[in-house]
Amino acid sequence: MPEATRRLFFALWPDDRVRRDIIERREALGRVSRRRVPDHNLHLTLVFLGDQPGERLAAFEEVAGKIEQGACTLELDRFGWFPRARVAWLGGDAPEALGELQGVLWRRMVGLGVRLDERPFRPHVTLFRQVLRRPRMPVPEPLIWPIGDFVLVESIPGSPYRVLRRWALKA
Repeated sequence: MPEATRRLFFALWPDDRVRRDIIERREALGRVSRRRVPDHNLHLTLVFLGDQPGERLAAFEEVAGKIEQGACTLELDRFGWFPRARVAWLGGDAPEALGELQGVLWRRMVGLGVRLDERPFRPHVTLFRQVLRRPRMPVPEPLIWPIGDFVLVESIPGSPYRVLRRWALKA
């Protein structure tokens, strides 16, 4: 009998210090929506896989485990709003190493037959959902995030996101 469908994505998962810094900056936006992303779910999506058969999990993990990208530093220095998705976010420009990591993950998942969103990668942490109009966007103090690993995460409705696996990047 096949395993249940799982909603999966690859992400950067903040450590406690970075998570506190993201929360502090989110507070600077005020209450732009009632749908604030829970503190424990704050992350930066690299590749959203969507609903996948559970039996494919091992293949995703195997391919991700062969990635040999380098560590880097990400600067989150601006707030933004995606009107179509109705989300407010904290983001920045992708350093070359992060763009390469995201690109390799994307291409390898496509190589496994996963249909993925083809929009360009825009590194951001979603702070609020259901933001119906553009909020006031103060300029945040830049947040420096040392990126030393990436994770595979499962989204289970009504529960905190669950990190399934973590891979270190080369120092």
